[in-house]
Amino acid sequence: MKQLALGNEAVARGLFEAGCRVVSSYPGTPSTEITEYAAKYAEIGCEWAVNEKVAAEVAVAAAVAGARAFTGMKHVGLNVAADPLFTASYIGVNAGLVIAVADDPGMHSSQNEQDSRHYAMAAKLPMLEPADSSECKEFTKIAFELSERFDTPVLLRLSTRVSHSRSAAEWDEPSRPELRPYEKNAAKHVMMPAMARVRHASVENRMIELGDYCETTPLNTLIWGSERKVGVIAAGIAYQTAREAFGPQASYLKLGMVYPLPVDDIRKLAAEVEEVWVIEELDDFIETHCKKHGVKVRGKADLSPLGEYTPAQLRAAWLGSESAAPARRSTPNRPPVLCPGCPHRGTFAVLNKLKLTVMGDIGCYTLGAAPPLGSMDFCLCMGASVSGLHGFLKARPEAASKTVAVIGDSTFMHSGMTGLLNIVYNQTPATVLILDNSITGMTGHQQNPVTGLTLQNRPAPVLNLAALCRAIGVGRVTEADPQDMKALEKTLREELNAPEPSVIVVRRPCALLKSVPKKPPLTVDAAKCKNCGACMRLGCPAISKGEKAVCIDAPLCVGCGLCAGVCAFGAICGEVIC
Repeated sequence: MKQLALGNEAVARGLFEAGCRVVSSYPGTPSTEITEYAAKYAEIGCEWAVNEKVAAEVAVAAAVAGARAFTGMKHVGLNVAADPLFTASYIGVNAGLVIAVADDPGMHSSQNEQDSRHYAMAAKLPMLEPADSSECKEFTKIAFELSERFDTPVLLRLSTRVSHSRSAAEWDEPSRPELRPYEKNAAKHVMMPAMARVRHASVENRMIELGDYCETTPLNTLIWGSERKVGVIAAGIAYQTAREAFGPQASYLKLGMVYPLPVDDIRKLAAEVEEVWVIEELDDFIETHCKKHGVKVRGKADLSPLGEYTPAQLRAAWLGSESAAPARRSTPNRPPVLCPGCPHRGTFAVLNKLKLTVMGDIGCYTLGAAPPLGSMDFCLCMGASVSGLHGFLKARPEAASKTVAVIGDSTFMHSGMTGLLNIVYNQTPATVLILDNSITGMTGHQQNPVTGLTLQNRPAPVLNLAALCRAIGVGRVTEADPQDMKALEKTLREELNAPEPSVIVVRRPCALLKSVPKKPPLTVDAAKCKNCGACMRLGCPAISKGEKAVCIDAPLCVGCGLCAGVCAFGAICGEVIC
């Protein structure tokens, strides 16, 4: 049965058809939907883990136990999972283990655009890269077969365009391989030095076998064009872009296995064409391999290592003229903003008013860095706000009364707890704000340990953030409502002057949750409005500046009342605190 499917949806179908039994992931755009679609299959045990390291460890152990297993994450999530990843290469598998990593060229939703192919090389793991939804499904199934054949985890590299684009894919009947028997084998599964030395030798032998396999695998395909002037080597979405740019007259080596890389096919292509182009987004991974084996290619000297490619860019580089690229229409800049009614808006308005230094984190609230709120000074990676606050105050202890950390509930569960424990252990008088919006917001409303529901929306214990912080050893834990900005400001002033670690749990659910009632839109009394701009400084997209008075866009307004609370003239009609 043919389907028009997202790449991520097709990966999930591949898991189902391959008989995968265990899926453990942490949500991260553009990988999130793989696990959400997989959860629709009752035959697959799916879960959200608290972070990618935990998810990878769950999947590795499930594979050792004899069940085909999977974990999915975005590229920066693979950094978090790197510790188990490298040693899992030594341990190998029992049943198949597939690890999907979705890169984000262009940084559509990420803080960097690293190239995950380097992880395959560094960890000595095979990596496949599909170019469309059909290949997403088939490569997932093949990855399980390779995993069991070569006793190795297999990486499946995706990208934003492949993960989030739809193309045709064929749905087939699933297989249901038996649970493989588990046998105690400390020499293979316990990576203490004596065992690890032996397993390292096994890894090197495996790479030799994989090198032989990649020379003959149908995953790599030579496609001869109508002319023999230009040859192109590409994989994944870069192959699709190259096909559009170079056309059917060019010849192609389409790589489905991007590590290890073939040598014979590259030399065959180079021998038949006048020049070879390597088209790959981000780093010169394939290009370096070609040059290492003495094959002359064109690549990054003509193309950028930054962001995504377009067919127009490739044609311009190939033909040596910018005239080959059509003129691009100018479009207005449209930066992302916090949603109308977002509970984080009140928090950042207070932080801005107090002119605090704010150590930020990854989530919706990162948008608090943008004008007009402009209330974030630092954002490194998941959890770094808390440990970063500690480091900042180590360097500048006098700043304790004017510096805070801001972290979301899901991010705190992911990697903020250890940073807070470090603050308590070292007795730094730091103030941490945990913004609890009752969901994992940025990646599309996934459940987490504080929401009381699992991935399948089954009831689960609700983690009490305040109680957890007290258990860690925080003596001062308070709770606040970001909608009550005056009370939040008072609490902040008190905690910033405390001579010990403190936590403020700022709690209000995301305005987009279906359980949050929407109130009637607010209105503006133009006769009372002084056009002072106080409400505009909240950065709500429902409010705009008019000639004589501000305007509220009724279809956007959710009636939260925050703007009414900051209006000193009573010009905005609505509830101040809701």
